[in-house]
Amino acid sequence: MKTAEYLEPITIKLAEMFIDDITPKFVRDLGAEMMPTAAADTWVRQIITPIRAVINNAHDLGKCPPIRVKGFDKAERVEQDRKRGKRSRVKKQPGSWEWLLRFREHAPQRHAALALFMFSTGARISQAIEMHPGKHLRLQQGKACIPAAKGHDDRWVDIPPELVAELANLPELFPRGWDRKKKENMRVFGFADRSSPRKGWDAACAAAGIDRIPFHAAGRHGFGQEMNVRQPVDEKAAGEFGGWSDTGLMRRVYTHAEDTKDKIHNAWRAGLEQAESETGLRLAKGGK
Repeated sequence: MKTAEYLEPITIKLAEMFIDDITPKFVRDLGAEMMPTAAADTWVRQIITPIRAVINNAHDLGKCPPIRVKGFDKAERVEQDRKRGKRSRVKKQPGSWEWLLRFREHAPQRHAALALFMFSTGARISQAIEMHPGKHLRLQQGKACIPAAKGHDDRWVDIPPELVAELANLPELFPRGWDRKKKENMRVFGFADRSSPRKGWDAACAAAGIDRIPFHAAGRHGFGQEMNVRQPVDEKAAGEFGGWSDTGLMRRVYTHAEDTKDKIHNAWRAGLEQAESETGLRLAKGGK
């Protein structure tokens, strides 16, 4: 787990300290000391959250008081970005059908299938990588199981026939170096972990001459954008199919402004034309 990875350098740093000496201010200041060129959000994710989790777990066991550590406000994030010379919270570019079709023209078979699966279902890269053909696919019934993640159980979804055919055409795949004699080692897309597809993914983007959109933005963000912004799907349906229990989170995080100028200008003109028709008045006055 990522939290365990983050704890390794923290454990070395705090090896000789007592919990009573670890104050909220100390934890907040630790980010700048250990990761001076990282974003404030990274400090929260990789330092504050793991330390807080360990101490509060110990509190639950009756071993110490709990700790509360606040994050960083906008001004603090901006100041850290200024120091490191790089913006954080850069707007994500979500995947689209146009991007996906161009990507698939140059991607290896399993990368093309992976991209289509994530865009079509809203699955995360970690969930897709985990899938086993015997456990997570019922292609004769047109179903796929998205493995549990982020507090959600496994969920079976009905997938479109085109995706069924795509998955059915994949050969038996085993991650590199895994024992091919053990059927339990099979994976639908044949990757060992979430970083394994990156080289082929980046190469396909370069060959296609398209922006390199990361896995999560191409898949889950692409699904959210397609269903909530580009197509007239109600948010309840999109949220249920894509695995969002909180549709508010889906709207806030997984939808993005798109074609802003054209949409605003077209709406402005439509409103003007309706008002002119109703009033008989004109915005543009004729010359005298």
